[in-house]
Amino acid sequence: MQLLINGEDKQFDDNVTLQEIITSLQIEDKVMAAAINMEIVKKDEWKSYIPKDNDKLELLQFVGGG
Repeated sequence: MQLLINGEDKQFDDNVTLQEIITSLQIEDKVMAAAINMEIVKKDEWKSYIPKDNDKLELLQFVGGG
């Protein structure tokens, strides 16, 4: 399955969950929000949400600053 994650093309096995994608990218401690095709996916749904081929994922991190 081909996915566009934060503007980068990535390849994953079919039927992989959003949580498995985040874990495989080793960013689970950093991601605070996720959107698939511009729609927010709640964090409690990450373990069951399965993206489709060619979906666009935005994995968002909150950073402080001033």
